[in-house]
Amino acid sequence: MATTLTREYQGVQIPEAGTYVLDKSHTTVEFVGRHLMITKVRGRFTDFDGRIVIGDNPEDSAVEVTIDASSVNSGDDKRDGHLRSPDFLDVERYPTISYRSTGLRVGSDGQAKVTGDLTVKDVTRPVTLDVEFDGASPDPWGGQRLGFTATAEIDREDWGLTWNVALETGGMLVGKKIRLEFSVQAVRQ
Repeated sequence: MATTLTREYQGVQIPEAGTYVLDKSHTTVEFVGRHLMITKVRGRFTDFDGRIVIGDNPEDSAVEVTIDASSVNSGDDKRDGHLRSPDFLDVERYPTISYRSTGLRVGSDGQAKVTGDLTVKDVTRPVTLDVEFDGASPDPWGGQRLGFTATAEIDREDWGLTWNVALETGGMLVGKKIRLEFSVQAVRQ
């Protein structure tokens, strides 16, 4: 008997209810920031765990993600060392970053707004993710997989990440705004 992976809700396709865990080999947890105010620098966290619970009522769904802060990788060892230092993430004192959802709204266009608490360096602030359901598919091993894309823009200084250098020409070395970008594949448990 075939299993349905999606259902209709308010005229759009959403995932079937269930518990899903992040597939780390097919998920990216990335950020984008400005350097010298003229270029974008992209980085990612390579070690994380997460769980998505899709509720029978979609608004009852929940997301939890824990990130190993020391797994930051921007493609430059010196910059990554600085990001791990007390100037930024201070991974010795604060080894994890976490996000725990507190609510979800599904729009008529299928887009969802997931509100939740982001904790960085023991500072917790609300963050709303713009989430798009990218689809569902069975895999060749009998599993059921979901795809999501999520984004948000935050001000890093709200979490005490205030290190910067003023430029002689005006402006700052590092931008305050950080764009969070997640491409998620999760497998049903």
